[in-house]
Amino acid sequence: MSDLQTPMEGTRCGYVALVGAPNAGKSTLLNQLVGAKIAIVSPKVQTTRARVTAIALEDMSQIIFVDTPGIFNPSRRLEKAMVDAAWSGAEDADRIALIIDAVKGLTKDVRRIIDGLKKNNRRAHIILNKIDLLKRDKLLGLAQALSDEGIFDEIFMISALNGDGVADFRKTLAGEMPEGPWLYPEDQLALAPMRQLAAEVTREKLFLRLNQELPYSLTVETESWEEKKDGSVRIQQVIFVSRANHKPIVLGKGGQTIKKIGAMAREELEESLGCRVHLFLFVKVREKWLDDPERYREMGLDFPKDK
Repeated sequence: MSDLQTPMEGTRCGYVALVGAPNAGKSTLLNQLVGAKIAIVSPKVQTTRARVTAIALEDMSQIIFVDTPGIFNPSRRLEKAMVDAAWSGAEDADRIALIIDAVKGLTKDVRRIIDGLKKNNRRAHIILNKIDLLKRDKLLGLAQALSDEGIFDEIFMISALNGDGVADFRKTLAGEMPEGPWLYPEDQLALAPMRQLAAEVTREKLFLRLNQELPYSLTVETESWEEKKDGSVRIQQVIFVSRANHKPIVLGKGGQTIKKIGAMAREELEESLGCRVHLFLFVKVREKWLDDPERYREMGLDFPKDK
Protein backbone atom coordinates (compact mmCIF):
# COMPACT_ATOMS: atom_id res chain seq x y z
CA MET A 1 0.00 0.00 0.00
CA SER A 2 1.46 3.39 -1.01
CA ASP A 3 1.94 6.31 1.37
CA LEU A 4 -0.91 8.08 -0.44
CA GLN A 5 -3.31 5.25 0.27
CA THR A 6 -2.21 4.78 3.88
CA PRO A 7 -4.57 6.77 6.14
CA MET A 8 -2.92 9.49 8.22
CA GLU A 9 -4.45 10.17 11.58
CA GLY A 10 -7.09 12.91 11.33
CA THR A 11 -7.11 13.24 7.53
CA ARG A 12 -10.29 13.98 5.62
CA CYS A 13 -11.10 13.93 1.91
CA GLY A 14 -14.23 14.61 -0.10
CA TYR A 15 -15.87 16.16 -3.15
CA VAL A 16 -17.61 19.54 -3.29
CA ALA A 17 -19.69 20.53 -6.34
CA LEU A 18 -19.90 24.21 -7.21
CA VAL A 19 -23.20 24.81 -9.03
CA GLY A 20 -24.98 27.95 -10.15
CA ALA A 21 -26.50 29.88 -13.01
CA PRO A 22 -24.25 31.01 -15.88
CA ASN A 23 -21.82 33.78 -14.97
CA ALA A 24 -22.41 33.51 -11.21
CA GLY A 25 -18.66 33.47 -10.61
CA LYS A 26 -18.03 29.75 -10.06
CA SER A 27 -14.76 29.63 -11.99
CA THR A 28 -13.40 32.75 -10.28
CA LEU A 29 -14.31 31.24 -6.92
CA LEU A 30 -12.66 27.92 -7.80
CA ASN A 31 -9.40 29.67 -8.65
CA GLN A 32 -9.52 31.52 -5.31
CA LEU A 33 -10.25 28.34 -3.36
CA VAL A 34 -7.31 26.50 -4.91
CA GLY A 35 -4.95 29.46 -4.99
CA ALA A 36 -4.09 28.99 -8.68
CA LYS A 37 -5.72 29.50 -12.04
CA ILE A 38 -7.42 26.23 -12.92
CA ALA A 39 -10.65 27.31 -14.62
CA ILE A 40 -10.87 29.87 -17.42
CA VAL A 41 -12.72 33.08 -16.68
CA SER A 42 -14.63 35.25 -19.13
CA PRO A 43 -17.36 37.91 -18.95
CA LYS A 44 -19.29 35.76 -21.42
CA VAL A 45 -21.88 33.40 -19.98
CA GLN A 46 -21.53 29.63 -20.39
CA THR A 47 -17.74 29.81 -20.61
CA THR A 48 -17.29 26.60 -18.60
CA ARG A 49 -18.40 23.70 -20.81
CA ALA A 50 -17.31 20.62 -18.88
CA ARG A 51 -16.65 19.78 -15.26
CA VAL A 52 -13.35 21.19 -14.03
CA THR A 53 -11.86 19.39 -11.03
CA ALA A 54 -9.37 21.11 -8.74
CA ILE A 55 -7.84 20.22 -5.38
CA ALA A 56 -7.30 22.35 -2.28
CA LEU A 57 -5.75 21.54 1.10
CA GLU A 58 -7.05 23.01 4.35
CA ASP A 59 -5.49 21.78 7.58
CA MET A 60 -5.71 17.96 7.36
CA SER A 61 -8.45 17.96 4.72
CA GLN A 62 -8.16 17.48 0.99
CA ILE A 63 -11.11 19.14 -0.74
CA ILE A 64 -11.77 18.11 -4.33
CA PHE A 65 -13.79 20.86 -6.00
CA VAL A 66 -15.87 20.21 -9.10
CA ASP A 67 -16.65 23.41 -11.03
CA THR A 68 -19.70 22.63 -13.14
CA PRO A 69 -21.10 24.44 -16.18
CA GLY A 70 -23.82 27.00 -15.47
CA ILE A 71 -27.30 25.49 -15.13
CA PHE A 72 -29.98 27.06 -17.31
CA ASN A 73 -32.79 26.00 -19.65
CA PRO A 74 -30.91 24.44 -22.61
CA SER A 75 -32.12 24.75 -26.18
CA ARG A 76 -29.23 23.19 -28.14
CA ARG A 77 -27.34 19.91 -27.94
CA LEU A 78 -24.14 21.43 -26.56
CA GLU A 79 -26.12 23.34 -23.93
CA LYS A 80 -27.95 20.16 -22.89
CA ALA A 81 -24.63 18.33 -22.52
CA MET A 82 -23.33 21.15 -20.32
CA VAL A 83 -26.37 21.14 -18.04
CA ASP A 84 -26.30 17.33 -17.80
CA ALA A 85 -22.63 17.54 -16.76
CA ALA A 86 -23.49 20.08 -14.06
CA TRP A 87 -26.21 17.94 -12.49
CA SER A 88 -24.01 14.84 -12.72
CA GLY A 89 -21.25 16.64 -10.84
CA ALA A 90 -23.69 17.64 -8.09
CA GLU A 91 -25.13 14.15 -7.82
CA ASP A 92 -21.77 12.55 -7.04
CA ALA A 93 -20.54 15.16 -4.54
CA ASP A 94 -20.31 14.90 -0.75
CA ARG A 95 -21.35 18.54 -0.44
CA ILE A 96 -22.96 21.03 -2.81
CA ALA A 97 -22.44 24.79 -2.86
CA LEU A 98 -24.88 26.93 -4.83
CA ILE A 99 -23.18 30.12 -6.02
CA ILE A 100 -25.56 33.03 -6.61
CA ASP A 101 -24.81 36.40 -8.15
CA ALA A 102 -26.14 38.56 -5.29
CA VAL A 103 -26.81 41.47 -7.66
CA LYS A 104 -29.08 39.38 -9.88
CA GLY A 105 -30.68 37.54 -6.95
CA LEU A 106 -33.34 34.86 -7.38
CA THR A 107 -33.47 34.58 -11.16
CA LYS A 108 -35.37 31.91 -13.11
CA ASP A 109 -32.16 29.89 -13.47
CA VAL A 110 -31.49 30.02 -9.72
CA ARG A 111 -35.08 28.99 -9.06
CA ARG A 112 -34.61 26.05 -11.45
CA ILE A 113 -31.54 24.89 -9.52
CA ILE A 114 -33.28 25.17 -6.14
CA ASP A 115 -36.21 23.14 -7.47
CA GLY A 116 -33.76 20.54 -8.82
CA LEU A 117 -32.05 20.23 -5.44
CA LYS A 118 -35.40 19.77 -3.71
CA LYS A 119 -36.46 17.16 -6.24
CA ASN A 120 -33.31 15.16 -5.53
CA ASN A 121 -33.51 15.69 -1.75
CA ARG A 122 -30.12 17.41 -1.64
CA ARG A 123 -29.08 20.07 0.82
CA ALA A 124 -26.46 22.69 0.01
CA HIS A 125 -24.55 25.70 1.19
CA ILE A 126 -25.33 29.08 -0.35
CA ILE A 127 -22.55 31.33 -1.64
CA LEU A 128 -23.72 34.89 -2.21
CA ASN A 129 -21.11 36.31 -4.56
CA LYS A 130 -20.35 39.92 -5.54
CA ILE A 131 -21.53 41.22 -2.15
CA ASP A 132 -19.39 44.33 -2.61
CA LEU A 133 -21.81 45.47 -5.33
CA LEU A 134 -25.01 45.25 -3.25
CA LYS A 135 -26.41 47.32 -0.38
CA ARG A 136 -26.59 45.57 2.98
CA ASP A 137 -30.38 45.67 3.37
CA LYS A 138 -30.95 44.02 -0.03
CA LEU A 139 -28.26 41.45 0.74
CA LEU A 140 -29.86 40.50 4.05
CA GLY A 141 -33.30 40.30 2.40
CA LEU A 142 -31.95 37.91 -0.24
CA ALA A 143 -30.24 35.79 2.42
CA GLN A 144 -33.52 35.50 4.37
CA ALA A 145 -35.48 34.52 1.26
CA LEU A 146 -32.98 31.75 0.53
CA SER A 147 -32.96 30.57 4.13
CA ASP A 148 -36.75 30.22 3.95
CA GLU A 149 -36.33 27.59 1.20
CA GLY A 150 -35.43 25.10 3.93
CA ILE A 151 -32.69 23.18 2.09
CA PHE A 152 -29.65 25.33 2.79
CA ASP A 153 -27.28 24.77 5.71
CA GLU A 154 -25.14 27.89 5.79
CA ILE A 155 -25.02 31.11 3.81
CA PHE A 156 -21.59 32.56 3.01
CA MET A 157 -21.20 36.11 1.73
CA ILE A 158 -18.13 36.51 -0.44
CA SER A 159 -16.45 38.37 -3.24
CA ALA A 160 -14.82 35.76 -5.48
CA LEU A 161 -13.00 38.51 -7.35
CA ASN A 162 -11.03 39.86 -4.37
CA GLY A 163 -11.22 36.78 -2.15
CA ASP A 164 -13.25 38.24 0.73
CA GLY A 165 -14.95 35.46 2.71
CA VAL A 166 -13.37 32.63 0.67
CA ALA A 167 -11.08 31.39 3.46
CA ASP A 168 -14.00 31.00 5.90
CA PHE A 169 -15.93 28.96 3.33
CA ARG A 170 -12.95 26.69 2.64
CA LYS A 171 -12.36 26.15 6.37
CA THR A 172 -16.01 25.16 6.92
CA LEU A 173 -15.85 22.64 4.07
CA ALA A 174 -12.64 21.17 5.46
CA GLY A 175 -14.43 20.18 8.66
CA GLU A 176 -17.30 18.62 6.73
CA MET A 177 -15.26 16.28 4.53
CA PRO A 178 -15.54 12.55 5.34
CA GLU A 179 -12.71 11.04 7.36
CA GLY A 180 -10.24 9.11 5.24
CA PRO A 181 -6.93 9.25 3.34
CA TRP A 182 -6.18 11.84 0.70
CA LEU A 183 -6.83 10.64 -2.84
CA TYR A 184 -4.16 12.75 -4.57
CA PRO A 185 -0.61 14.00 -3.90
CA GLU A 186 -0.54 17.20 -1.86
CA ASP A 187 1.10 19.18 -4.69
CA GLN A 188 -1.52 18.25 -7.30
CA LEU A 189 -3.94 21.08 -8.12
CA ALA A 190 -6.04 19.68 -10.96
CA LEU A 191 -7.10 16.39 -12.54
CA ALA A 192 -7.28 17.50 -16.16
CA PRO A 193 -4.26 16.68 -18.38
CA MET A 194 -2.08 19.63 -19.38
CA ARG A 195 -3.14 19.21 -23.02
CA GLN A 196 -6.72 19.97 -22.03
CA LEU A 197 -5.78 22.84 -19.72
CA ALA A 198 -3.67 24.38 -22.49
CA ALA A 199 -6.61 24.22 -24.90
CA GLU A 200 -8.79 25.95 -22.30
CA VAL A 201 -6.23 28.75 -21.94
CA THR A 202 -6.40 29.43 -25.67
CA ARG A 203 -10.21 29.30 -25.65
CA GLU A 204 -10.28 31.87 -22.87
CA LYS A 205 -8.06 34.23 -24.89
CA LEU A 206 -10.36 33.80 -27.90
CA PHE A 207 -13.33 34.85 -25.78
CA LEU A 208 -11.53 37.81 -24.26
CA ARG A 209 -10.04 39.06 -27.52
CA LEU A 210 -13.04 38.64 -29.81
CA ASN A 211 -15.71 39.58 -27.28
CA GLN A 212 -19.14 39.81 -28.96
CA GLU A 213 -17.85 38.92 -32.44
CA LEU A 214 -17.07 35.36 -31.50
CA PRO A 215 -19.72 32.71 -32.04
CA TYR A 216 -19.98 30.14 -29.27
CA SER A 217 -19.82 27.34 -31.80
CA LEU A 218 -16.05 26.92 -31.66
CA THR A 219 -13.75 24.64 -29.75
CA VAL A 220 -9.99 24.29 -29.23
CA GLU A 221 -8.10 20.99 -29.23
CA THR A 222 -4.43 20.32 -28.53
CA GLU A 223 -3.22 18.16 -31.41
CA SER A 224 0.37 17.67 -30.28
CA TRP A 225 2.55 18.30 -27.23
CA GLU A 226 6.30 17.80 -27.59
CA GLU A 227 8.86 18.40 -24.87
CA LYS A 228 12.13 19.57 -26.46
CA LYS A 229 15.70 18.79 -25.35
CA ASP A 230 16.25 22.42 -24.33
CA GLY A 231 13.38 22.17 -21.80
CA SER A 232 10.86 24.05 -23.91
CA VAL A 233 7.50 22.71 -25.07
CA ARG A 234 6.09 22.74 -28.60
CA ILE A 235 2.29 22.84 -28.59
CA GLN A 236 0.11 22.63 -31.69
CA GLN A 237 -3.57 23.47 -31.36
CA VAL A 238 -6.52 23.62 -33.73
CA ILE A 239 -9.39 26.06 -33.36
CA PHE A 240 -12.47 24.48 -34.90
CA VAL A 241 -15.26 26.75 -36.12
CA SER A 242 -18.62 25.58 -37.42
CA ARG A 243 -18.92 27.89 -40.44
CA ALA A 244 -16.53 29.11 -43.13
CA ASN A 245 -17.42 32.76 -42.50
CA HIS A 246 -16.31 32.39 -38.86
CA LYS A 247 -12.72 31.64 -39.86
CA PRO A 248 -11.83 35.19 -40.97
CA ILE A 249 -13.18 36.51 -37.64
CA VAL A 250 -10.70 34.36 -35.72
CA LEU A 251 -7.80 35.06 -38.08
CA GLY A 252 -8.34 38.82 -38.31
CA LYS A 253 -6.92 41.13 -40.98
CA GLY A 254 -3.57 39.81 -42.10
CA GLY A 255 -3.71 37.18 -39.35
CA GLN A 256 -3.23 39.85 -36.66
CA THR A 257 -6.05 38.63 -34.40
CA ILE A 258 -4.85 35.05 -34.12
CA LYS A 259 -1.26 36.26 -33.63
CA LYS A 260 -2.41 38.35 -30.66
CA ILE A 261 -4.45 35.46 -29.24
CA GLY A 262 -1.46 33.14 -29.61
CA ALA A 263 0.83 35.61 -27.83
CA MET A 264 -1.63 35.98 -24.93
CA ALA A 265 -2.05 32.21 -24.58
CA ARG A 266 1.68 31.55 -24.87
CA GLU A 267 2.49 34.09 -22.13
CA GLU A 268 0.07 32.44 -19.68
CA LEU A 269 1.22 28.94 -20.56
CA GLU A 270 4.86 29.86 -20.01
CA GLU A 271 3.99 31.25 -16.59
CA SER A 272 2.02 28.10 -15.68
CA LEU A 273 4.55 25.60 -17.02
CA GLY A 274 7.67 27.48 -15.97
CA CYS A 275 9.36 27.00 -19.34
CA ARG A 276 9.49 28.44 -22.83
CA VAL A 277 6.47 27.55 -24.98
CA HIS A 278 6.29 27.40 -28.77
CA LEU A 279 2.57 27.65 -29.54
CA PHE A 280 1.20 27.08 -33.04
CA LEU A 281 -2.47 27.81 -33.74
CA PHE A 282 -4.46 26.70 -36.78
CA VAL A 283 -8.08 27.46 -37.66
CA LYS A 284 -10.17 24.80 -39.37
CA VAL A 285 -13.80 24.64 -40.42
CA ARG A 286 -15.72 21.64 -39.12
CA GLU A 287 -19.30 22.43 -40.00
CA LYS A 288 -21.05 19.79 -37.93
CA TRP A 289 -18.75 19.49 -34.93
CA LEU A 290 -21.68 20.32 -32.64
CA ASP A 291 -23.23 17.01 -33.72
CA ASP A 292 -20.01 14.98 -33.49
CA PRO A 293 -19.80 12.69 -30.40
CA GLU A 294 -15.99 12.69 -30.60
CA ARG A 295 -15.82 16.44 -30.03
CA TYR A 296 -17.94 16.07 -26.89
CA ARG A 297 -15.66 13.34 -25.56
CA GLU A 298 -12.70 15.65 -26.20
CA MET A 299 -14.41 18.26 -23.98
CA GLY A 300 -15.22 15.70 -21.29
CA LEU A 301 -18.97 15.77 -22.01
CA ASP A 302 -21.47 13.01 -22.63
CA PHE A 303 -23.11 13.28 -26.06
CA PRO A 304 -26.86 13.86 -25.72
CA LYS A 305 -28.92 11.91 -28.25
CA ASP A 306 -31.53 14.66 -28.34
CA LYS A 307 -30.69 18.22 -29.33
